[in-house]
Amino acid sequence: MFVEDAILRVIARRTLRNFWESSPAYADTITPLTEWYRHMEKADYRTPQEIKAELRSASILKNCRVVFNIAGNKYRVVLAIDYERQIAYVRFVGTHAQYDNINPESI
Repeated sequence: MFVEDAILRVIARRTLRNFWESSPAYADTITPLTEWYRHMEKADYRTPQEIKAELRSASILKNCRVVFNIAGNKYRVVLAIDYERQIAYVRFVGTHAQYDNINPESI
């Protein structure tokens, strides 16, 4: 059962901050990751289709995973979303090249 008027709770912003603080090369992600996070924490996505309808560049994967392109697809964020409870877990944040070395459906 869905909670009325729920917003998506994204866990954890610290993962995003750890990424941009991990290297001066990633300093360009501060603004786009912060804007993405703020958008997501106000969102009320009940299905993967609702995400795709609003964010056309998002990729819907198996195991409730969604991949978001950040900063013109230079970076990627993978969320595992529990749509019923409106909780999203940041499972990965990294460059496009780093993303190519993971299995986003099981991370």
